[in-house]
Amino acid sequence: MTQTVELPLWLFLLILVFAAVTFASHFLFPSVRWFFRRRLERAVKRLNERLQRPIQPFKLARRHDMIQRLIYDPQVGHAVQSFAKEEGVPEAVAFETARRYAREIVPSFSAVAYFSVAIRLARMLSNAFYDVRLSYMDEKALRNIDPEATVVYVMNHRSNMDYVLVTYLAANQSALSYAVGEWARVWPLSRLIRAMGAYFIRRKSGSELYRQVLACYVRHATEAGVTQAMFPEGGLSLTGGLGRPKLGLLKYIIDATDPEGRDVVFVPVALNYDRVLEDTILTKAALGNQRRFRARIGVIAWWIIKQIGRRLVGRYKRFGLASVRYGQPISLSAFRADHEADLTTDLARDLMAGLTDALPLVPSPAACWLVQEKGEIPERDLVTLIDKLLRNNGTETPIDREAIESGVQQLVDRRILKRENGKISSSGQRIDLLNYYASSAALSEERVLSASAKEVSAVAGS
Repeated sequence: MTQTVELPLWLFLLILVFAAVTFASHFLFPSVRWFFRRRLERAVKRLNERLQRPIQPFKLARRHDMIQRLIYDPQVGHAVQSFAKEEGVPEAVAFETARRYAREIVPSFSAVAYFSVAIRLARMLSNAFYDVRLSYMDEKALRNIDPEATVVYVMNHRSNMDYVLVTYLAANQSALSYAVGEWARVWPLSRLIRAMGAYFIRRKSGSELYRQVLACYVRHATEAGVTQAMFPEGGLSLTGGLGRPKLGLLKYIIDATDPEGRDVVFVPVALNYDRVLEDTILTKAALGNQRRFRARIGVIAWWIIKQIGRRLVGRYKRFGLASVRYGQPISLSAFRADHEADLTTDLARDLMAGLTDALPLVPSPAACWLVQEKGEIPERDLVTLIDKLLRNNGTETPIDREAIESGVQQLVDRRILKRENGKISSSGQRIDLLNYYASSAALSEERVLSASAKEVSAVAGS
């Protein structure tokens, strides 16, 4: 037992490596993970004290544990058996398929990444690109939402900046869990999005097993009170107006709700921009039969470099106003009592109506709509009309004439409108963009003009 054993140097080093790995995996790594997890728990506890809606334990659970909860859920178990029978494969194969779907869907939320990195980045980008305005239709109703209720923000989808803008503006309320599409499943973007708590969905999946796994995740999140955000249109608006709502995700949330348990409150969040960054791409996509966005990485990179160059030489200008308005909350428990027959469809219709009512008006879309309706207008009268429309639209923070004039100038610079002899009219060159921006103003046409039709007619006719 005490005899000397000779070993080759390479074998001795290999034994040391294996010993070190074993020590680290059994003793060092668990201790390090425990140390950092305790620090994280204390940080989250302090963070929850200042948030209106604290981060739920479900959101902080380890990703591996969440995946295990999904794949061993009875709902998924029945779907696995049905999938195996329909496809003629062993249940073990169907089970691994469900596991793959769960790994694809489940996020890996990091409070550090969300509140230390994402919020700061969202604030920087929002204020770098836009003059951000926030308003409410009924702020008191928002503050009176049951603290135990699950809140779901329902937003119109104008731009990919929607994610950034709402994340920034909701920073003092809670950490939002977004449903994002296939566009975000690109490494390394997917890792960052998962860390922010977003979950991936296949919007056109025909697999019943996939839908059951997704429905199961949404049920767990809703039952746990996780604050969520969704785009009922399912994709970016190609026309500037609101699209038809997709009912899938909404139905999963409704089905996950126990009438006797935790309530779900839907909050419409309407967004509008003086300039949508992707407007040219979206209007081109609208001309085709399929939603294909031809945005090459090189074009995007060159656009970013140009904006940085303009900032360095002092010629950078922001893209006008980005306005966000919170609409009237809708309690699912109260809504269910009056709409038992076709609950999902009725709720979707009311949510889209809530978005239309809350949609804020901003100068550039208002200018496009007025030019489209009235033709050639003296610039001074156009600015006056826009100012009156904005006030009748319920803008809480007054928008000064300089911001309105800047919005009109931006349209002239982009050759959407033209200026001749002090009058503003369509340039005739970019009709697609004129119609695109006018559509977002036309959404609130009836509401705005009910208070200002006489003023518009009087000024435009003079």
